[in-house]
Amino acid sequence: MTTSPIRTGRTGAGTSTVEATIAARRAAGGGALVGYLPVGFPTLTDSIDAAVAIASNGVDVLELGLPYSDPVMDGPVIQAATQQALANGFRLRHGFEAVAAITAQVDTPVLIMTYWNPVLQYGVDRFADDLAAAGGAGLITPDLIPDDAQAWLDASERAGLDRVFLAAPSSSDERLVQAVTRSRGFVYAVSTMGITGARSDVDSAARVLVSRLREAGSTSACVGLGISTPAQVREVLQYADGAIVGSALVKALSDGGVAAVATLAAELAAGARDIRAAV
Repeated sequence: MTTSPIRTGRTGAGTSTVEATIAARRAAGGGALVGYLPVGFPTLTDSIDAAVAIASNGVDVLELGLPYSDPVMDGPVIQAATQQALANGFRLRHGFEAVAAITAQVDTPVLIMTYWNPVLQYGVDRFADDLAAAGGAGLITPDLIPDDAQAWLDASERAGLDRVFLAAPSSSDERLVQAVTRSRGFVYAVSTMGITGARSDVDSAARVLVSRLREAGSTSACVGLGISTPAQVREVLQYADGAIVGSALVKALSDGGVAAVATLAAELAAGARDIRAAV
């Protein structure tokens, strides 16, 4: 399948739209806000509306999670949401439908977050082609390490898609270099060991991890797991290029619907816009 260059994760100059978006936010004196929502929760239509709403209220990069039956990294809020989506009949093709519907309404780059097994089952090249055709920017693959990613490296290169690998506080220096050199878009810096979920304090290990990523050559590192308030977004953006918020947005959508998640997105975005004023 051939895809139009307008419908991929690259700009006309061959640069990742995700990376360009993050760089623009940093140049403006703030940082990027990456917002996660699962596809199909509470319904497919609602998940599309919610993604458009948070993009329209300040989220710079959208991360859409594909519901999966064995979500080893997901905390209870996201697990409950994805299990509901699966119970409602979510199928992988709905992910592409959601991306196409969202990118038709907003210019915000859309990354899919997925465990690797669904991609393998679907077919790596087929997945890359269908994601690019839908207007997607790339993949975040939490359980795929760079050593085992050659098939995805090849497919994403051909299709013009970003690939976001994870880096953890426990990662060796060698592993961090691999994550930096093989990621495109950004490196996902896991703030603390464990599963996703809002925390009162973002682990201080995140600051050390981002420093190590800088030493490994990273110019685009985003911190995730545990960020839930505008103050935490502002804190993280003192040293990182982006802050990733997931569970707090999913909880807002669960508790108050699209209007509530839009309101929270606007509040979080306010914490990302001018970090120079932060103490």
